[in-house]
Amino acid sequence: MIFQRCDLRAGLGLVLGLALSSLGWAKSEPTKPRDAPAPVLAVRLPSPPAGSDGDFPRPVTSWLEAQIALAREGISCGSIDGVPGAQSIAALQAWQEREALPSSGALDQDTRENLMLTSPPLVWYVLTAEDLARLQPVRPTWLGKSGQTALDYETALELVAERSHSAPSLIQRLNPQLDWKEVHVGTVVTVPAVALNAPLGHAALVHISLSRHTLEVTADDGRPIAHFPVSIARMAEKRPEGELKVTVVIADPNYTFDPEVFPESAEARQLGRKLILPPGPNNPVGVAWIGLNLPGYGIHGTPQPESVGRTESHGCFRLANWDARTMVDLAWVGLRVVVEP
Repeated sequence: MIFQRCDLRAGLGLVLGLALSSLGWAKSEPTKPRDAPAPVLAVRLPSPPAGSDGDFPRPVTSWLEAQIALAREGISCGSIDGVPGAQSIAALQAWQEREALPSSGALDQDTRENLMLTSPPLVWYVLTAEDLARLQPVRPTWLGKSGQTALDYETALELVAERSHSAPSLIQRLNPQLDWKEVHVGTVVTVPAVALNAPLGHAALVHISLSRHTLEVTADDGRPIAHFPVSIARMAEKRPEGELKVTVVIADPNYTFDPEVFPESAEARQLGRKLILPPGPNNPVGVAWIGLNLPGYGIHGTPQPESVGRTESHGCFRLANWDARTMVDLAWVGLRVVVEP
């Protein structure tokens, strides 16, 4: 399988820590990410949101802050949106169980006091020439997609949302002044700060729950180190159960379109042949393929991260692209994967 690796964080030139206002806003001194180059543009940063300075670490004060704090610990709610939906509650329960707290899924006082923000929950992201050069329409047909050089981001909003693990609607709410059709090099966007607090550790086992639509990774001592919402097969007979193993780990894969897998597609029925689709976040398997020792089955990303855990797949285990990238870092050939009802 042919693939190319691209760093989702490349081009992040400047960040300034911000906390939330009505959700707990606070400002801090600008910081430079460890893995980003120095800014190459002189840009005019907007005024920070109104609010008072805050000290860190401090307890979370809202569901948005909780989602960000959980993401920093490898516990994903899917798309960060500030709303206590089913996936956010499941993520909080996973964290509560890990911390030996009552797994209520409620953001109660005890949970707030133990779930800490170690730095401001929001940062500024500066769009670069490299970011904007990546944007391109994705053709609507399988044949059209196969002729593209990449299946990259279509819009700046999509790029920014995926890089910050966020729902596009949240990014729009955080940046009400932006006209997304008029963004340019140097445009400054406020986004959730979701970089991991520390490396997650060595993965010893992957556990997938079909009924809960969750994927959890545990360390050698059984301690959970990562939790993600996952989509499973639409048809029960295509949902494997039991123990599997990882056979291959590929970042930014291409995708072999097989018409037989998409009988519902009129185009697939007419094509009658396989196609190779190029890599990119809008590739059908997103930015990662972690193959299993069951032909055709794997753990992968998706071009529609907000659908994860809510809709079903053709048979594989589908994660949001950012969670799939985390799995690429955790997975290794031979890693056990246990699938339970």
